[in-house]
Amino acid sequence: MGQQQLLLIVLGVIIVGIAIVVGINLFNANAEESAKDTLVSEGTNLGAMAQQFYKKPKALGGGGNTFDSGGVSNGGFVIPPKLETSSIGNIKWVLTKTAQSCTFTFTNVKATTGYNFSTVVITVTPSEITSVVNN
Repeated sequence: MGQQQLLLIVLGVIIVGIAIVVGINLFNANAEESAKDTLVSEGTNLGAMAQQFYKKPKALGGGGNTFDSGGVSNGGFVIPPKLETSSIGNIKWVLTKTAQSCTFTFTNVKATTGYNFSTVVITVTPSEITSVVNN
């Protein structure tokens, strides 16, 4: 083969290698964003369930305008058992509740899943649900 043909082959191999590396990086970034979106979606779903509990009268099995049922031991909103663990990894939501708010927290996400974020916090009040993803 001529020198020009060898140069074109080497150049082609380099371009294909660069394209593969860029593709892998894009795939990993997309997987991480998908994991964040999944956790926020799961947390928002739990938040909507908590708000539903808050607004339902106590006579119908709800909180009667409180998330913790007036401080009754083991009372108030609880995470349904099948929703305690996330679908992205074996990590559980931690629920902290007061009378007028509750917080769902995922911690140590980075160590458990390998994704590049560490905490997801969903805060629920009677009128809004907010989410924060921390690195």
